[in-house]
Amino acid sequence: MKHIGIAACSAEGAALCYRTICTEAPALLGKYAHPEVSMHTPNFAEYMKHIESGNWQKIADLMLASAEKVAGSGADFAICPDNTVHQSFDLFIDKSPIPWLHIAAVVADEAKKNGYKRLGVLGTRFLMEGPVYREKIEAVGIEYVIPEEADRERINSIILDELVAGVFTDEARAYFIEVIERLKERGCDAVVLGCTEIPIIVTPEISPLPALDSTRLLARAALKKAIEG
Repeated sequence: MKHIGIAACSAEGAALCYRTICTEAPALLGKYAHPEVSMHTPNFAEYMKHIESGNWQKIADLMLASAEKVAGSGADFAICPDNTVHQSFDLFIDKSPIPWLHIAAVVADEAKKNGYKRLGVLGTRFLMEGPVYREKIEAVGIEYVIPEEADRERINSIILDELVAGVFTDEARAYFIEVIERLKERGCDAVVLGCTEIPIIVTPEISPLPALDSTRLLARAALKKAIEG
């Protein structure tokens, strides 16, 4: 099996991704079994400083440093369970010592496989308004939709002030459901949970639309790649 490297960003998203790999692997590999996993986490404050200033090259440097560290631990490929920082992906990927799976490409492939035509995308303001999902989704012939500006601002605040800090409230959950309802009214046939913490608070059972859980989809893609060797 291949050794998985996780280039972590925020703790909650990275933890969910790691847990998914380790808890779903036994169904495929046998009791207690999972691929080898190495994870590196830079100072999250460094990530946020560069995200807020729009310095994507500095974010690329952080991701590359993580790739080098997990590669040094023996990882054969890397994943990053954070959607926003993928905006820097093309700035470092040619220098990476190991290959990567791209989280938005994994989600877009799943959406295409399920026949979705119009996807609503939730995440940080930087993610929703940026190119990460727009490019990957439109490349497979699916329409890209994001919430209205006021909703984008509040979603961004909930993510960065609450979810990344492990604060999950009923009020926030109810608000996400309202936003997904509005996306449904605008003709979306599925929604991308494009912040890796959102799946902790929005589950498939309560989502008004089929939900594409970016965190678990990335973990499952990594697991598949590791097992297939």
